[in-house]
Amino acid sequence: QVQPVESGGGLVQPGGSLRLSCVTSVTPFSINAMGWYRQAPGKQRELVAAISRGGNTNYADSVRGRFTISRDNAKNTVYLQMNSLKLEDTGVYYCRPGGSSWSESVDKAHAMDGWGKGTLVTVSS
Repeated sequence: QVQPVESGGGLVQPGGSLRLSCVTSVTPFSINAMGWYRQAPGKQRELVAAISRGGNTNYADSVRGRFTISRDNAKNTVYLQMNSLKLEDTGVYYCRPGGSSWSESVDKAHAMDGWGKGTLVTVSS
């Protein structure tokens, strides 16, 4: 079973920044849409950002303008640059292959497999 490996989480103050990385052995990486998901304490996992195989991006309203998703196909890696972090951004962040549309990527949040261990982001003063 392919499991992505996420990294880059940590403790940051409100207004701060973090850059998350995710390496996956999904092959061929270049043809897969990829998504970053997060699970806040006591809440269901949700999609926050997605990037198509062609580099088109989309974001949840709660993070648009603050988060930037990108990918490096040569490194099988997807990134999430998070700026202006808020308390409500706290959670465990995961990456995984997305779907062919935003709605399909949203549905992947409920998938039973394909998840790594995630990386914890804590925004606190």
